[in-house]
Amino acid sequence: MARPKKKKNIYRTVVWSFVSVIGLFILIAGSYAGFLHHKAMSAVHKISAADYQAPQHEDTKNAIPVTENVTEDDMKPMTILLAGVDNREGSGGTMNTDVMMLVTLNPETKSASLLSIPRDLKITPAGQSSHKANYFYAHNYIKDKSTAMTETKQLIGDLFHLPIDYMVLINFDGFRQAVDAVGGFDVDVDMDMHYMDTADGTNINLTKGLQHLDGKETLDFVRYRKSNDGTSPSSDFDRNKRQQQVLSQMLDKLTSLNGISQWGSILDIIGDNVKTDIPEKSLTRWLLNFKKMKPDTTNLLTVEGDWKSPFVYWNKDDLTKAMETLYSNVELKPNSKIDYGEHLGLYTNSGQNKR
Repeated sequence: MARPKKKKNIYRTVVWSFVSVIGLFILIAGSYAGFLHHKAMSAVHKISAADYQAPQHEDTKNAIPVTENVTEDDMKPMTILLAGVDNREGSGGTMNTDVMMLVTLNPETKSASLLSIPRDLKITPAGQSSHKANYFYAHNYIKDKSTAMTETKQLIGDLFHLPIDYMVLINFDGFRQAVDAVGGFDVDVDMDMHYMDTADGTNINLTKGLQHLDGKETLDFVRYRKSNDGTSPSSDFDRNKRQQQVLSQMLDKLTSLNGISQWGSILDIIGDNVKTDIPEKSLTRWLLNFKKMKPDTTNLLTVEGDWKSPFVYWNKDDLTKAMETLYSNVELKPNSKIDYGEHLGLYTNSGQNKR
């Protein structure tokens, strides 16, 4: 019998928050003439597929930022595969995607829908053996890092019967660096948190109470799920509150930054820890028109999951409803004949796992 266990991604809010503040970084930097605008464009160049070279200014002090208007194509609905790589020091340099999310964005209606894919979800591509969801990007990267995003988008798009336009990859070490860059956070740690895993270098050791956390400790604070020394495990509700607490402080600190050196460091972190296949010129337009492109409403979709070692299985009815929402947001009609269970580990409401 499968041991039921709700499987919600512990990084979901962290990743979505990091993506949101990327826009804030560039938006604020874009308001500065000269150095910071040049720095922002340099970050975009590092993040994106370099299909054009950002203008270079000899006199960065007097250069005037040029904001391009979004195009008609920019306002069309799009689907993005968002992935977070746990490539922290001590983790062994793994390229496994500890977070994968399907995001549909409709700039015209200013709405987004987001579905988190559990890292342990059972996936069995046609003609291949079964693996966890977090396996495939790393596998493609090892084969050929230049095509890893393309291959992963194609695979996930085929599995979910949803064409994927772009992929965004975030290194979680960038979150740690960003927290350190703004001076850390004063956090009321709600419980003792102790967890060690020598396999990936995880060493969470926090005690209950108000304290100042650096980047590593803040990442531990929002990651904590369970203990292996007898202290209490954490509920999804508690983790969500922690993530909101950290996000609130991050946004407060970002809006208070006013020094070129501070913003320069933040932009360097973004450039070094976010990669995407969104064309550079498109990304520049989107970020410099962030207020117009960002969604006013974000629908976080939930699919219940059961765990049976070593895989997570999704509830088939929940997944079908979630996919209908994703399709709707990009103005596609779902196909009633689609059987997601053909390649995904699913179970029905009767509790029967699909193999």
